Amino acid sequence: MSGLRVYGVVGWKNAGKTTLMERLVAEITGRGVSVSTVKHAHHAFDMDHEGKDSFRHRAAGAREVLVCSGARWALLHELRGAEEPPLATLLEKLSPVDLVLVEGYKRDRHFKVEAHRPETGAPLIATGDPTVRAVASPAPLPGLATPWLPLDEPARVADFILRETGLA
Repeated sequence: MSGLRVYGVVGWKNAGKTTLMERLVAEITGRGVSVSTVKHAHHAFDMDHEGKDSFRHRAAGAREVLVCSGARWALLHELRGAEEPPLATLLEKLSPVDLVLVEGYKRDRHFKVEAHRPETGAPLIATGDPTVRAVASPAPLPGLATPWLPLDEPARVADFILRETGLA
């Protein structure tokens, strides 16, 4: 998938990453740009629930379970002790789109916007990471070396990302 446009949203817990991602997807797709997302979870998660057929298949030991209906399909892949695949491997599994927005994966080398809320007390990631190209926070931050974006104005954050990716 060479040429795939990937842009990230990173930040510490309670910084507003998921809300920003949700608003960015709506804003950017509303402009006619196709978007897929990748979300990193730091813990085990389930997309299906105990008692459902797909859950029962996985619990029985299936490596992959594909569920399909007239509305959507989903492929669940169990790692069963294998290492978590790198972001690049996961991106290869996506269908072609104009832009992939990635939530998390703060250590990967793609460009990112950092969601930051000073009241959380968390340090800025941007300070030590040149892949963080801007910081989105409720108000400008003193001494910030990267561009500031208003966290609560997804259209302005989207403008920045679309310029950065050549989709503006």
